[in-house]
Amino acid sequence: MKALQELLGNIKTLQIIGNNDMEVHGLIIDSRKAANGFLFFAQKGTQTDGHTFIPQVIEAGVKVIICEVLPQEQKADVTYVKVENVAATIGPLAAAYFDYPSEDMKVVGVTGTNGKTTVATLLYKLFQQLGHVCGLISTVQNHIGDTIVASTHTTPDAISIQSLFRQMADAGCSHVFMEVSSHAIHQHRIGGIDFDGGIFTNITHDHLDYHATFDEYIRVKKMFFDGLHKHAFAITNVDDKRGLVMLQNTAAVRKTYSLRVPADYKGKVLENDLDGLQMNINKVDVHFRLSGLFNAYNLLAVYGAATMLGEDSMDVLAKLSDMRGAAGRFDTYRSPNERVLGIIDYAHTPDALLNVLATIKQFGGERQIITVVGCGGDRDKTKRPIMAEVACEHSNKVILTSDNPRSEDPEVILNEMESGLSFAHKRKVIRISDRREAIKTACSLAQEDDVILVAGKGHETYQEIKGVKHHFDDKEVLLETFALLEK
Repeated sequence: MKALQELLGNIKTLQIIGNNDMEVHGLIIDSRKAANGFLFFAQKGTQTDGHTFIPQVIEAGVKVIICEVLPQEQKADVTYVKVENVAATIGPLAAAYFDYPSEDMKVVGVTGTNGKTTVATLLYKLFQQLGHVCGLISTVQNHIGDTIVASTHTTPDAISIQSLFRQMADAGCSHVFMEVSSHAIHQHRIGGIDFDGGIFTNITHDHLDYHATFDEYIRVKKMFFDGLHKHAFAITNVDDKRGLVMLQNTAAVRKTYSLRVPADYKGKVLENDLDGLQMNINKVDVHFRLSGLFNAYNLLAVYGAATMLGEDSMDVLAKLSDMRGAAGRFDTYRSPNERVLGIIDYAHTPDALLNVLATIKQFGGERQIITVVGCGGDRDKTKRPIMAEVACEHSNKVILTSDNPRSEDPEVILNEMESGLSFAHKRKVIRISDRREAIKTACSLAQEDDVILVAGKGHETYQEIKGVKHHFDDKEVLLETFALLEK
């Protein structure tokens, strides 16, 4: 419980009607969680307007309403707080409610189109191995020390984040590493967090269903770095042409990493194969178990952040050399007789898919690449033909299939993926909307030494169809099919 007056201390209010000295028993955005003595944020969302639920939550016992428009009918025993932007108040007010937990820990945010999960997860694993108790907030799963907490969003809502931070601080966490999505930045979900560092991985074509234009997507990502304070650090990938743009207006200490040009954290790839990467980082040769140029960048980002957080550079490289990445990121599986190599990867943007396929091709040999790929429903439609084109350009055979079709017709999604393909590329394509059958077909087509890439879902263990989530795990289906074909 906290006094409302205390919670409103750092909030710019336009009008307060009622008693501001009452006790607040909890905070909610979801009207279905309303309870006696709670405070409700009447947030305007993309689908619904929280103002419409004000009568309902008051009936359930809510005593404080944070709103942008005061309701015409006001209850005498309810306090109404009018603000300019409800979404922008949630984080700071939640931080106050949970006693500013991020101030008790070193919090590092990772943003960019690709690589967020791997970088955040590697940082979490690294610092745990270095003897710290750490928190992780990621697409795959959240961690409080060694305890796993289910993850539903790349970045949770502002109240959930502050609640997680409170649990992490109480559990003795000294560091927290978190993915920061563009949606979370734009929707103020990271408000009230005292960040000690920020990392930019890269920016490519994604989320234009939400941001409308690529320039807007860039602007939103940049907002994260604009908000860092002067005691924080900001590390950027200068090989990305927007890398330095991200740091233009930041007050944080600026650092860079690169494989191509001089940088604070300079890497050079000496060898790159399925056994891992041999790299030179700041004049030290190291072998890593991770493969691919994209992972070379991820490792540089992790190395830079760790040294900025005060860790010994040689200790960092020694620990990183033996680590695996996040689940569903370039996970490799051999068929029982090692005849065929299967790769599961979360690649669901054109750039991520290109990176994975380019990595496979770099391993050389006469192997064929068979790619199974789809695009999610109710998401950015503009990338669909590009995804198919990338797959066809860099694969010998392509099976277009369902990802998470959600409310859309899978066949319509496949039509849109195929729409921009040339005649030559269409000859490589097989359409199988059933994802299980698509993976099975890829396995049956594979010859000795071929590679099957199953892209798009990675760590996910479900498929969402018509609003219902069904159990589906690419890894399970791939391994089951491998076993059946070799009996």
